[in-house]
Amino acid sequence: MTGLIADIGGTNARFGLAEADGSVHDVAILAGADHDSLAAAAVAYLRGAATDTPPLHAAFCVASPVTGDRIELTNSPWSFSVEETRSALGLETLEVINDFTAVALSVPRLTATDLVAVGGGNPVRGAARAVLGPGTGLGVSGMIPARGGWASLETEGGHVTMPATTAREAEVLTALRGRFGHVSAERVLSGPGLVNLYRAIAEVDGVAADERLEPADVAARGIDDIDPLCNAALHMAAEMLGTVAADLALTLGARGGVYIAGGIVPRYVGAFARSGFRRRFEDKGRFSDYLAAIPTWVVTHDLPAFVGLAEVLNRN
Repeated sequence: MTGLIADIGGTNARFGLAEADGSVHDVAILAGADHDSLAAAAVAYLRGAATDTPPLHAAFCVASPVTGDRIELTNSPWSFSVEETRSALGLETLEVINDFTAVALSVPRLTATDLVAVGGGNPVRGAARAVLGPGTGLGVSGMIPARGGWASLETEGGHVTMPATTAREAEVLTALRGRFGHVSAERVLSGPGLVNLYRAIAEVDGVAADERLEPADVAARGIDDIDPLCNAALHMAAEMLGTVAADLALTLGARGGVYIAGGIVPRYVGAFARSGFRRRFEDKGRFSDYLAAIPTWVVTHDLPAFVGLAEVLNRN
């Protein structure tokens, strides 16, 4: 049975067709700005998909809370009713889950070729696993043992308050609070967050920021070390991610490992491995040894959410 799957982010909607064996084909990426609604984007995708009969079952994941029939995407103007979308697409079933819940569901099915280790020891078999990653927003989830298997968590952990670990970070976060009020982890650990950090560091240092820079510009200039402000923003983001990842690992007791996914870190694995992420991850005073034993990986699989969504289809 072929099913329709989709990963709906703040910028793009990724569609594919999943088979009963978990394989996915006809993957296409549609820009959200090019379509008025999720249903319209799905119809456009299906017109070009190689399927003899329209799929009757679908599983979508979204970068937003899923608390009922009405879905309001956090970083996109799209909103939709699950039932109305199901009906519009002629589906018998449509299940919608959080995007990082789908990524978490993929974790038990990832292989060594899908992961790059960034420090740490060995995973404890059967222990909880933490999953997080910056993209257009900051996704957070986890896998916990349940009834001989695994249960994935549906969270909005990206919106926890971002703490300062150093005096420098405190200055930068104070500058950001002047702009946003509450400064969540997502305000600094995301594509837009990288630009926020760049501008706040410029403000703290009393120098002019280039207001034209996009997230990819800040990342590229920082990695190439051709712009000190961009370099500082990139390093601060990596260290702040270490703080948030360590907090999540302690909260979940994630001795099974921490998985860094999302649309940003996997693009810059080499630079990330050389950053202060792992040092900051282990910098937890009396619990430094506890965290030093926890492995951290970057998920390099192109579409881990699709692996999770195929699992959702096949379990229904």
